[in-house]
Amino acid sequence: MSAELLELPMWRYPYPCAPLAPVAGVDEAGRGPLAGDVVAAVVILDPQRPIAGLNDSKKLSERARESACERIVENALCYSLGRATAAEIDALNILQASLLAMWRAVDGLRLAPGHVYVDGLHCPRWPYSGTAVVKGDSRVDCIAAASILAKVTRDREMRTLDGQYPGYGFAVHKGYPTAAHLQALARLGPTPVHRMTYAPVRRALGVESAAHITATLDL
Repeated sequence: MSAELLELPMWRYPYPCAPLAPVAGVDEAGRGPLAGDVVAAVVILDPQRPIAGLNDSKKLSERARESACERIVENALCYSLGRATAAEIDALNILQASLLAMWRAVDGLRLAPGHVYVDGLHCPRWPYSGTAVVKGDSRVDCIAAASILAKVTRDREMRTLDGQYPGYGFAVHKGYPTAAHLQALARLGPTPVHRMTYAPVRRALGVESAAHITATLDL
């Protein structure tokens, strides 16, 4: 994606580079955390029902994300979610697991997209026409919608995991490597939803090499 394209205002319908409708946007949430799934969302917006307030989910407050998520679910033509588990992340690496989650999300759409805008540098290997857009969650409205849906979904799931694994603070840090999370790891050890190949988790296990962990995985 050229620097010139990245300087354009947010793309809305009709989209550049995507003559085939319907056009979908896909993004993921949860590449950086030490625990939990990586969750992808794909959204096909309805040009007749525009949604205000779409932006990169990281630039919105939690309240604004929740409100926008409700509007997306109510007004989008369709949407779908996909995921890769912590075990899959350990087996594949986070990039490949993220692409797998995106593939699963798009595969679950009830409408086959004519074109897919993907946030980031890479498109999954799939049969769809697609364009990878760097910083797409702040450049393309359907990717922004997907980023919000993925982030809200994953945050809700981490709050649920907080009840299953008390003491780690998942509801607060959502699995990210905060000081409180690292202290809990050192004190309590990893849970089954931790990503065992990530360095802070390996240290809690007393294992230095990620290769040692991946060699023992049975997916």
